Amino acid sequence: MVQYGNLGRSGLQVSRLCLGCMSFGAPDRGAHPWTLDEDASRGVIRAALEAGITFFDTANVYSDGTSEEIVGRALRDFARRDEVVVATKVNGTMRPDPNGRGLSRKAILTEIDHSLRRLGTDYVDLYQIHRWDHRTPIEETLRALDDVVRAGKARYVGASSMYAWQFAKALFLADAHGWTRFVSMQDHYNLLQREEEREMLPLCADQGIGVLPWSPLARGRLARPWDEQTERSASDGFGASLYGSLDSDRAIADQVAQVAAGHGVPRAQVALAWLLHQQTVTAPIVGVTKPAHLDDALGALELTLSQEEILALERPYTPHPIAGFS
Repeated sequence: MVQYGNLGRSGLQVSRLCLGCMSFGAPDRGAHPWTLDEDASRGVIRAALEAGITFFDTANVYSDGTSEEIVGRALRDFARRDEVVVATKVNGTMRPDPNGRGLSRKAILTEIDHSLRRLGTDYVDLYQIHRWDHRTPIEETLRALDDVVRAGKARYVGASSMYAWQFAKALFLADAHGWTRFVSMQDHYNLLQREEEREMLPLCADQGIGVLPWSPLARGRLARPWDEQTERSASDGFGASLYGSLDSDRAIADQVAQVAAGHGVPRAQVALAWLLHQQTVTAPIVGVTKPAHLDDALGALELTLSQEEILALERPYTPHPIAGFS
């Protein structure tokens, strides 16, 4: 049974699973040839809605905008707009001209209108900056986001992977100027990558920020035998840049397999359940390309891990380089 909770300290209620929509989009558009076409995507979205998932996360850059188009059409056909939470992101390159990417005022005010057109809606519930833009003063970005909210084009704003000092600076400036404050942090967090526990997650807990981990299964590495490859993993250059081959990673994957065997469930359920046991986590962002992926995500909501199992999963971890900030 899907559970719901507040997104951080905001009053926005979201399902404790967020359907990640990078898996949806025209396979010949963008850098993800493994994406589902529209017919297959609609089946997944409909199944998620029927299961009680109400939170959907996409981005303008996913499959060159076609993810937003597919998600928008499916939600119009299968759901009432006011009963779902639609999140999208801005920053990635959408055009080759100098202002075709980034978090400048020009880029944000242009891209929110393009995203709304593709999604077929008057507003998004959560508008997120897709990483930090080193070319643009954060004050300019925050003021533009505040104007987007005041114009009624977004209800809330969120951020994604960055250093804790950058996020703290953004929160401070928003408070100092009376601008709309970030309510969420979408960060790279899973059993193989726990560096966020050092600074970002304590900051989010202190500031009442909802945490939405991306890549909760470490690009599938926590869901299958360690040496097994899939069509996606074989062509996923970004995923390859996120994870190396540390002995500790294999040991963690082995622990996931052992705990899963003890419960008689797939490995993915254990890795997701571990995240759902973390007090700072609001909703992992799960990618779904097969019915079993959705079943595993829903099953994780019902899986209770003992303290001994959690410690066994965490014990092999060793420090990792920061990954996913660009």
